[in-house]
Amino acid sequence: MSRPYPFTAVVGQESLRLALILNAISPAVGGVLVRGEKGTAKSTAVRALATLLPEVDVVAGCRFSCAPDSPDSACPDGPHEASPRASRPARIVELPVGASEDRIVGALDIERALAEGVKAFEPGLLAAANRGILYVDEVNLLHDHLVDVLLDASAMGASYVEREGVSVRHAARFLLVGTMNPEEGELRPQLLDRFGLTVEVAASRETDQRVEVVRRRLAYDANPAGFAAEWADEEGALRARIVAARALLPAVRLGDGALRQIAATCATFEVDGMRADIVMARTATALAAWAGRTEVLAEDVRQAALLALPHRRRRNPFDAPGLDESKLDDTLEQHSGEDDDPDPDGPGGGGRPPQGDGPDAPPQPEGEAGGTPAQSVPEQGQQSSGAGEQQPVRAAEPFRTKMLSVPGLGEGAAGRRSRARTEHGRTTGARRPQGALTKLHLAATVQAAAPHQRARGRTGRGLVVRRDDLRQATREGRERNLVLFVVDASGSMAARQRMSAVKGAVLSLLLDAYQRRDKVGLVTFRGKGAEVVLPPTSSVDAAAARLEMLPTGGRTPVAAGLLKAHEVLRVERLRDPSRRPLLVLVTDGRATGGPEPVALAARAARLHEAEGVASVVVDCESGPVRLGLATGLARDLGGTAVTLDELRADSIAGLVKNVRGTSRRAA
Repeated sequence: MSRPYPFTAVVGQESLRLALILNAISPAVGGVLVRGEKGTAKSTAVRALATLLPEVDVVAGCRFSCAPDSPDSACPDGPHEASPRASRPARIVELPVGASEDRIVGALDIERALAEGVKAFEPGLLAAANRGILYVDEVNLLHDHLVDVLLDASAMGASYVEREGVSVRHAARFLLVGTMNPEEGELRPQLLDRFGLTVEVAASRETDQRVEVVRRRLAYDANPAGFAAEWADEEGALRARIVAARALLPAVRLGDGALRQIAATCATFEVDGMRADIVMARTATALAAWAGRTEVLAEDVRQAALLALPHRRRRNPFDAPGLDESKLDDTLEQHSGEDDDPDPDGPGGGGRPPQGDGPDAPPQPEGEAGGTPAQSVPEQGQQSSGAGEQQPVRAAEPFRTKMLSVPGLGEGAAGRRSRARTEHGRTTGARRPQGALTKLHLAATVQAAAPHQRARGRTGRGLVVRRDDLRQATREGRERNLVLFVVDASGSMAARQRMSAVKGAVLSLLLDAYQRRDKVGLVTFRGKGAEVVLPPTSSVDAAAARLEMLPTGGRTPVAAGLLKAHEVLRVERLRDPSRRPLLVLVTDGRATGGPEPVALAARAARLHEAEGVASVVVDCESGPVRLGLATGLARDLGGTAVTLDELRADSIAGLVKNVRGTSRRAA
């Protein structure tokens, strides 16, 4: 196995390296979430961190890495009172995005538990990561039920494996490190808050720095051992400094002044809960120890805020993480009079933490104030130079939408939209297991084994169970879907108020897709054709940004939009055949351009109907004269049509009440 890339050889990325080092000094900080574009050394830096951590003392032979001085009393490999001790390097355990739940938490042999009464447990990745690092690459693509497992283990410091009344518990205290590309989707707020710190990384735009990155990488690939030897002194010095900072950490004093600055900062930025205050306090203390000081200064508090608060300020999925640094400085200055820190130049002081281009440098500004960056929006009536094309308009405020789902029973990945056969949910039946048994249907298993007890020589009270008797529970839950938006951006939709309402409706549906963990895509049509503005992705943020900049104008080639959508769905069906699509067509249905545009649109719609694609038409027609063309398109698609008003969840509820009231009066 080749040596990992040296941590000290990573070029730039000071904030990333500092955040990882702070967690190495004080694991109580709570881990790191690294956000950034691909190819920015995220994974390289995380994997290199393990070589800098001190060795871990463990009970020899314990699969759960129990500490010899305080072993886990409930350890499945225990008791450990007289067990010998051993030392091993700190582990970094990688959790693949496609891992199964049993691979993560461990597997319990249900057959032996039923037949022999033995708890035969095979530990999973959480056991391997105990007292080490659990690294999740592309953490934002992790399935919801696996996220729930991580949340539970992270909150309790233990993992519980339960299978039909048979349970095993073991310690699972780990440093959680995740990397993600925001373009592929955001994290659930619950998991986002579990990361102590977050950093944004991007590739350098400086030529000299990019040249140095390539030079070092080529040298490492040509001779990993030789390259690591060249950086051995730097690695050793950094490791020694981390060890010294760990030893100094208990002596660091967090004064009342610094503590009040932390509390005031969290209150000013309106972060939820108290976890941010605690993480900031631990981070500021680690920063002081890293600088070789025993007192926390205002600069430590500022750095801690830049690392611990940006990801906790998101109020909705379309907000960009970040802090208003001028607001942060004002808050710290307002409370500086309450600071009881000593003279920075006196004994115990150290002034600012060291500056420079190393990992001890303060993080650079990671973003502006929270919220979606303001887009340039023209004044009313302003038009672009293109003939018949209007500049983008802002979307109206989003609202809670009606629940849209794909009919039938799917088999896609677990989510929150359409009915599907899943690993989690309510039990609907039983079947013979295909492969390893994961969800036992106890009643069906007993029913299958009961007729054979006499033939198997049963003499006692216990049930004699064979492999052929075991039954897997079939369960029904919800799946995630592909929601493909086909949006009419033609001149007939170009009235500013109408397009603003349309964008608000699509934004509302995007927010709903985010909450239901769907994949989304965006196709628009206007002028002479259609284009895929956003290929199917898990990032609703990207879809919202493209929608915001969507211009309007020109003819209405509905057929071109539906044909482009047909092509997108065909490709996606090959890539992910288990994910069922939901087509959402947003239009007034007034097809124009070319010969027989309405008939062409109907034929294109029937292509989707023939392939069984679930469809919803959002009818944007307004005014006193309504042609009902969108309703006709819905019929051709084999789907349903709703108006913009009916799309609102509260409007639908009112409609149901009115229908019920009419029925009662008629009766």
